[in-house]
Amino acid sequence: MTPREVLALCRQKEIQAVDLRFMDFPGMQKHFTIPVDALDEQSFEDGLTFDGSSIHGWQAINESDMLVVPQPETAMIDPFMASTLAMTCNIQDPITRSDYNRDPRNVARKAEVYMRSTGIADIAYFGLEPEFFVFDQVRFDQNEHEGFYHLDSVEGEWNRGGGDLGTGRGQQVRRREGYFPMPPTDSLQELRTEIMLTAKECGIDVIGQHHEVATAGQCEVDLKFAPLLAAADALLCLKYLIKNVAAKHGKTATFMPKPIWNDNGSGLHMHFSLWKSGEPLFSGSGYGGMSELAMHAIGGILKHAPAILAFSCPTTNSYKRFVPGFDAPVNLTYSFRNRSAAIRIPVHASSSESRRIEFRCPDPACNPYLANAAVLMAALDGIQKKIDPGMPLDKDVYDLPTEELGEYPKVPTSLAEAVEALRNDHDFLLRGDVFTEDVIDTWIWYKTEREIEAVRQRPHPWEFALYYDA
Repeated sequence: MTPREVLALCRQKEIQAVDLRFMDFPGMQKHFTIPVDALDEQSFEDGLTFDGSSIHGWQAINESDMLVVPQPETAMIDPFMASTLAMTCNIQDPITRSDYNRDPRNVARKAEVYMRSTGIADIAYFGLEPEFFVFDQVRFDQNEHEGFYHLDSVEGEWNRGGGDLGTGRGQQVRRREGYFPMPPTDSLQELRTEIMLTAKECGIDVIGQHHEVATAGQCEVDLKFAPLLAAADALLCLKYLIKNVAAKHGKTATFMPKPIWNDNGSGLHMHFSLWKSGEPLFSGSGYGGMSELAMHAIGGILKHAPAILAFSCPTTNSYKRFVPGFDAPVNLTYSFRNRSAAIRIPVHASSSESRRIEFRCPDPACNPYLANAAVLMAALDGIQKKIDPGMPLDKDVYDLPTEELGEYPKVPTSLAEAVEALRNDHDFLLRGDVFTEDVIDTWIWYKTEREIEAVRQRPHPWEFALYYDA
């Protein structure tokens, strides 16, 4: 849509409010709203002012004024707010009018520009598959003298014998047996369908939805592949819809990677391919039907994976998901068909147009602009340097003996380890000024001070079980 078409849509749909949305540095969406008569064609050029010092990881108080610049192609009539049109915005400096380096959407835009400048490809397609939990209740708190969380779901296996939400119907989902159950065991079918249809109405191309493996309401809604920036925009919009449809039904949705111990966590499986002049670049006659270029891209992603995970698995909770036996990759390997590998070559992608790789490490708590950009930059580095990904691993890694497993590099075991990997390996991200040194340094500072250290300093409930009577 053009600015003029957005204004025409506002008149046609009798829009009264315009919601301007953007993403902060860690990855949370922010917004403010203006009356529709405050929006004109010039607004799409001049932008609107807001206080950048109140956004995590952004400006200091003495240089706080910033601009949001609405992007007309992202316009969407909000299905939850009366007479409201929403738009995603870019962030600019009000004095220089330059795009703001710490705006995650700007990083994604620069990654696409850099990709085209290399001549390697002109489109990077991402198909994102977010998993998430829908709970009926959640309570948590942490202060100086207590710390706890409590989750509950009518589907939770623990409610089979009664519990707070026991139904007496015996239709709970057994632990790790939640993949594709039929209703009434799948109690969230109608809710997920409502999410899917609402997304379609909002212009988001959803290709399917289903119940996932874990007990207690684990779900998945899959997005159709789209160019890097558009895919990230779509994921943010989908997360907004999921949370609000859940709230409408008196439930709560979370994209926290591992909310339930001893069951599957939530991933964001990332399908990725490169195209040039309308032709797929990953299709070939090599292993798994892949091209030499695709194998070098795999090599780049695997080589830089520990650093990538600082963006694609950006929480301390993310690394509780990487446990052997719970469908999350713990070894940095690749394979045709094998879902226990960090990178899988889908077996059903038989046509050249559908040939792609699936990076299975990311999780849905990530900032998709930064995660997508980091994966693309690693793939381009692999192609430019012709990085060999090594031999594939076609065995079930969870059944391999310890000595054989030791031959394969592992995913980081903590956010601290991933952040340290990023500190030592980020030159590939700086090319084309995509990620700047300031962005890398600020990310490392924020994750270390606000998250890693904050969690490290607080007692864990299980420590009381281990040590209270010491």
